[in-house]
Amino acid sequence: YLATLYKAKTLLGSGTPSVESYYNAVTGKYGFAELLQRYGDLKLPPIEFVDTRKIIQKDKSKIILSPVLIDEVNRVIAKGKQVILFQNRRGYAPYQVCSVCGWIPQCKYCDVSLTFHKLSNKLVCHYCGTTYPPVHTCAACGSDKFVQRNFGTEKIEEQLQETFPDAKVARMDIDTVRGKNAHDVLIQQFEQQKIDILVGTQMVVKGLDFDNVDLVGILDADGLLHFADFRVNERAFQLMEQVSGRAGRKEETGKVLVQTSQPQHPLLQIVQQHDYKTMFAEELKKRKEFFYPPFSRIIHLTFKHKFKEIVERAAYHYTEALKNKYGNYIVGPAEPVIGRIRNQYLMELLLKLPRDGKTINQCKKDLLEQIAILHQEKSFRSVTIVADVDAV
Repeated sequence: YLATLYKAKTLLGSGTPSVESYYNAVTGKYGFAELLQRYGDLKLPPIEFVDTRKIIQKDKSKIILSPVLIDEVNRVIAKGKQVILFQNRRGYAPYQVCSVCGWIPQCKYCDVSLTFHKLSNKLVCHYCGTTYPPVHTCAACGSDKFVQRNFGTEKIEEQLQETFPDAKVARMDIDTVRGKNAHDVLIQQFEQQKIDILVGTQMVVKGLDFDNVDLVGILDADGLLHFADFRVNERAFQLMEQVSGRAGRKEETGKVLVQTSQPQHPLLQIVQQHDYKTMFAEELKKRKEFFYPPFSRIIHLTFKHKFKEIVERAAYHYTEALKNKYGNYIVGPAEPVIGRIRNQYLMELLLKLPRDGKTINQCKKDLLEQIAILHQEKSFRSVTIVADVDAV
């Protein structure tokens, strides 16, 4: 918009561009200037996999810090270098479960499990922000025996402090940088080498350049690979490649350790080679086959209501009205993975449309018209419908 307004050029820059952007570049829609080497001609850091299956088979517990990673951290710290560890999940434990009957504490307003935050001693819903006191008694069977499943950045920080008592450990996530200037202070401390090990979420991935980082660890690569989203492989590649790029930014190459139970996963093999073009080619084949962007444009509709039956009826009623004209382009309606947020039940509808502007513009008009018609029915007047064009 600004470029059009000021008759200026727009420059997009990325080491891991979106599939849509790269497609536009290689097909001539965008101008294309490619950098074929890193600054200073540095090589990308080698990526090694730690197969967590073999470790779990020995002690039957969820691995946070593998023996290989612990040895590497000790080696790096001993020579005065720094470590960044990445986990795309904040909190102490993503969920607690009753060890007797399997009951899991859930949010009253969202269909999600509650995350335990040890420092604040609270259970928190990461969707609506509601906090709850810790649960000590199972609501289903009355047991007081709970176990924690998986791990977030807070738990990793605690284990790092136990494993490396002489190292200076810090955590960077939304919970630790809420205060004014907290983010900048933490970055400055790491730059000044007052911190040996920095563990964090996506905040540690983008836009940071530290000279002294010699080791990067991705603690749970498996958690990046399994989402109900056609962009899951693209996003997993982007995250892992960006995290990897934090190692060896100046004279030394550095090293990346990836903990995974699927070292032979095709995407991880591509990540290990830092091979963006192969990822792009594989994604392009799948998206062409299933008519996803960049070969189509997507309009995503979300229906919301406090009663599940009403939102389901509204979504199906609305979809039926569109089928004559857009039947071949419709996916759904369906309940999303998280079916209720802030006490509103959800249904989703997806339209995959040809890229010509005429079809898109006409479809927008038709969708708005059908929303108006739907809201004329008394039982559906309070149903909220949110449209997202070219949803990301």
